[in-house]
Amino acid sequence: MARGARPKIDPALDLAPYLKTVEGLQGVFDPCAQLGRVAPVEIEIGSGKGLFLTRIARTCPDRLFVGVEIAKSYAALIAGRLAKAQATNALIFQGDGVRFADEHIAPNSVDAFHVYFPDPWWKKKHRKRRVLNERLLRAIERNLKPGGRLHFWTDVQEYFETTLELIAEVTRLEGPLEVAESSPEHDLDYRTHFERRSRLSGLPVYRSEFICRELSEPATPPPVE
Repeated sequence: MARGARPKIDPALDLAPYLKTVEGLQGVFDPCAQLGRVAPVEIEIGSGKGLFLTRIARTCPDRLFVGVEIAKSYAALIAGRLAKAQATNALIFQGDGVRFADEHIAPNSVDAFHVYFPDPWWKKKHRKRRVLNERLLRAIERNLKPGGRLHFWTDVQEYFETTLELIAEVTRLEGPLEVAESSPEHDLDYRTHFERRSRLSGLPVYRSEFICRELSEPATPPPVE
C-alpha cells in the first residue's frame, strides 16, 4: 500500500507543552503533576504517527495519556496534532520507551500500557532490539496498578507467540485474555495506522490483553548490574 506524504507541522503551533524528551528527564515522571490533574494514567510505548494517542485523548477526556516514540520526526508530528487539538490530557516523549518505563515511572502508578505493532526486527540476529523484551515487561508489571492492563497487538505471528511466551516466563501478568475483534465502521476507524494497513490488506492482526492482579508479594525489579 502506497504511503502518503507526511503531514507538515504548522509552524505557528507551540509544541513545548506537548513534546518532551526522555533524555531530559531526571528521576520519576509524574503525569498527573505535569498535566495538572489527578486521573487514571495510560502509557503507549512506540506511538508511531500518533493515531491511537491523539484519538484516545479526544475520546477519553477523563484519563491521562503519555506516548513515547523514538523517532524525532514522528514525536514532533504527534505533538503538532495534540497542539492543534488543544489536548489537555496527553503529551508525547521522544526517546527510548524501555528506558522511560524502567527508569522514570513510579511502581503501581499506571492503569494501562499499550504496545501496538512494534518493529519486528525480522532478522534473528536483530531480535534482541525488540522493544518487548524482558526489561520492558518487568517494568510494565512493576508499574501497573492492581487491575491494570497491558494491551499488545502485532501483525507478526512469530513475534506474537514468542512475546506471549516471554510474558509468561518473566512476569506474573494474567492472560492472554480474550480480546474481541470489532469491525471498523469507516476508513478511519482503526486503532493505529499499522492496523489500518494490515486489515485493508486482508492480513491478520494478533491481539492480546493481560491484567495485573494484586499479589501477596510485589514484583521485584531486576538487580542493577
